Amino acid sequence: MRIVMQPAGLARKVVNRHFQDTIVKPVKFDEHTDLLEPGVREELKRLFPDGTAPMWGVMPGKRNVNVAKVRKMQPGDWVFFTGEKKIYFGGTVALMWRNRELAKRLWKADDDGSTWEYMYALSGVRAFDVPMDEVRELLDWKRNRHVMGFIVLSDSESDTLQSLLTLDPANAAITPLDPGTEQAAVDAFDGELERKAQRAARGEQAALKRRLLPGTTGECALCGRELPGTFLIGAHIKKRSMCTDTEKRDLANIAMLACVFGCDALYEHGYVAVAPGGDIQTSPLANDVPEVAAYIQEKLASRTVTWWNEEREPYYDWHRMHTFKAGLPT
Repeated sequence: MRIVMQPAGLARKVVNRHFQDTIVKPVKFDEHTDLLEPGVREELKRLFPDGTAPMWGVMPGKRNVNVAKVRKMQPGDWVFFTGEKKIYFGGTVALMWRNRELAKRLWKADDDGSTWEYMYALSGVRAFDVPMDEVRELLDWKRNRHVMGFIVLSDSESDTLQSLLTLDPANAAITPLDPGTEQAAVDAFDGELERKAQRAARGEQAALKRRLLPGTTGECALCGRELPGTFLIGAHIKKRSMCTDTEKRDLANIAMLACVFGCDALYEHGYVAVAPGGDIQTSPLANDVPEVAAYIQEKLASRTVTWWNEEREPYYDWHRMHTFKAGLPT
């Protein structure tokens, strides 16, 4: 899986219009049956049973400079839109195809007649608010490097950036691994390294729980239920892999108790966040999963997290910017 960086600054009126027309308002397949090839149309309907999908496209570029880059993409890759010095939107490539006429209908053509004919549909889309300075620092780019054109990151850059950005695979169209490839990967895995990692994780979790849970029971920071310690974990407020060494040692503030009955997973996957002051924020995408929406409404709606304070706010702020599934830009 690779990561694609798509420059698309919403300050440009034409880009903003395209974004509103085909991302915020997904494209309805039935309105374009005259231009969609039958095979593409059927595959889109299989991937998106409701008959709509967010769509974007790439121009060939001068001397077809973008064509070779597009050919590096494949379903399952992540795409992040950049503009105004930040990553503001992302999704997973569900399907790719070329259709010049449909692109002209959706987005018209540039002054030189070029259009965004290398098209792709996105699943699992969500908003971000991640400064490009963070991306440059993480990838060891020069400070003056900007995403000026459509680029596909290298495998190593893609792997590194995944530690900063999160897309929920539950909402993404994922191509299953070939069974032979999957088995080879399992056979090649170093079991001793896995055991060492598991021991380290268990040790840190034990240290967090000792600090957060002095007795046999404790309160889930999100839903507020008093539960036996067996059903509570020390959940990192900010993703541990992105914490500095100093932050990792800030055990008094870096984690909170969260129950295994739902709160930990909802926070981890960005369906809820903690706002400045402690009020729980709910992602608009929660309504796409009725069971998630029902849990939030029953256990979390209108709650204020007493665990929040000024010292922990930077960690909660990181989660809101990088993990919380905010609404799309309008």
